[in-house]
This record gives sequence, C-alpha cells and structure tokens, in this order.
Amino acid sequence: MNLDPVIHAPARLQIVSLLAAATEAEFAFVRDTLEISDSVLSKHASALENAGYVEIRKGHVGKRPRTWLKLTREGRRAFTAYVADLQRIVGQPLTPPGPLPPDSRCQ
Repeated sequence: MNLDPVIHAPARLQIVSLLAAATEAEFAFVRDTLEISDSVLSKHASALENAGYVEIRKGHVGKRPRTWLKLTREGRRAFTAYVADLQRIVGQPLTPPGPLPPDSRCQ
C-alpha cells in the first residue's frame, strides 16, 4: 500500500481535506482557514491542479479578482483512496513487543 505522494504533503492533505467538504472554496477562505500564506497555497494548489486533483477557477466579484478551488472527480477519488489507505494502516494491530530484558522492566 502506497500513500499518494501528491496528497501526502501536509499542506496538500489539508487543502484536499478542506475541499472534500465543500463544492468549491474561495482562495482566501482556504488560505485563512489553513493559516498558510498566499504563496504556499498557490504552490500546492498548482501541484494539485497539475495532478488533476483540483480545478482552479478565476473570476471577478464586482471589480475584484477572485480565485476558487474545487476538488475534481479524480481528486475526490484519490482523497477517498488516501483516507482508506490511512485507515488500513491505523487499523492494523500493533505487533506486541517481545519480552523485555530483565534490566529494563519497571519496578
């Protein structure tokens, strides 16, 4: 099982997680919610767009330019698979350690 390296970066995982809960989100909302800079969000959003996971739409509200981010169908599928992989990893029982050497036991 390999975790998707595109999603695995912490900032990208946060972006995809946020977008998975919405139809679309404005750039400023994502930036402010995740408490990251414009440049960090832009860099990671571009990487997600290049992978086909995020659609970036530019437009205007009145005379002000705006950017919106949206998880694509492929991005939603990749995120769902990523979460399922994490659940499989976390759900695996821990291997119990062997007996402790006598000098390392708590007294």
